[in-house]
Amino acid sequence: MEFLLLLSSLLLLVALVSIFLKKQKSQPAAGNHPSDEQIQLLPPGRTGLPLIGETLDYFSKLQNGVLWTFTAERMKKYSTKVFRTSLLGQPTAILCGPEGNRFVFSNEKKLMQVWLPSYFDKIFPKVDNTASGVASPNTEQTKLIRKHLPAVLKLENLIHYIGMMDTVMKQQLHAEWNRETITLVPAISRFTLRLACRFFLGIEDPKKVDELAIPITDVDKGIMSIPINLPGTNFYRSIKSSKVMRDKIQLTVRQAKIDLNEKRESERPSLLTHMLLTTDENGQLFNELFITNHVYGMLVGGYGSVTSSLTFIMKYLSELPHVYDEVLKGKASSL
Repeated sequence: MEFLLLLSSLLLLVALVSIFLKKQKSQPAAGNHPSDEQIQLLPPGRTGLPLIGETLDYFSKLQNGVLWTFTAERMKKYSTKVFRTSLLGQPTAILCGPEGNRFVFSNEKKLMQVWLPSYFDKIFPKVDNTASGVASPNTEQTKLIRKHLPAVLKLENLIHYIGMMDTVMKQQLHAEWNRETITLVPAISRFTLRLACRFFLGIEDPKKVDELAIPITDVDKGIMSIPINLPGTNFYRSIKSSKVMRDKIQLTVRQAKIDLNEKRESERPSLLTHMLLTTDENGQLFNELFITNHVYGMLVGGYGSVTSSLTFIMKYLSELPHVYDEVLKGKASSL
């Protein structure tokens, strides 16, 4: 279904491009093309088809589970350090290897700036901390939320959650892992979601956690899908599930406010509790919708990445028994 929709969209795009090119031929050059010097400064690579770029190849490899080959092929052909391409209609440079990663992560807010495609707003709508809750990109309140997060995630605060994490792990091991064979990714996904719900939202009821399992999986799939908002596509389901998740989280936020007012907060406050008690520079508490959207974003952001990391850790531990033995002995730091 998604392939047919994509094919139809491509035909429409080709028609639009043809019209555009015909108009361009009838107009004199406006001098807005990059100079030879500017072209020489660009990293090696190609931008692929007009508007589409190399998006089709990228998503094809992503869906087949061999996304790494997209980078490997171009590293071999163009450069092992950096190459250019075009994805989702955007000119893109991909930095490779340890040097590339180091450059990106050591230059945030200096030479590098966090950017997301515009279609992400459909999955992660921006909401201001005002009475109206209108959309407002790059709000000062968002910066303030990020400013307060490190305080919550300090080592002395996280230590209080070790017992909770241990309890959740033991419960999951007893309920789902006590068998000869298991399907690893779904099992780890459920564990990650349960832990995240407890830490971010203070949710302990397994049934309430399960209510978020399907929506968050849909959202996670939609993030890395072709952004075609038509029924039957992953992107369409992602937008719908985003609304479902935010509605459920908002109910939790509302109940948490009531519990705080009635002095019934948990012994181990969640991130939600801290956000409900945090004020901005004007002494104003964050509104319900604003908190809902930020907790939703953190839940989704931590879900896929943590699940993938834990899955690969367990994969490599099973393939490297000598490492597993050392970890089991508690000597991982000596490896």
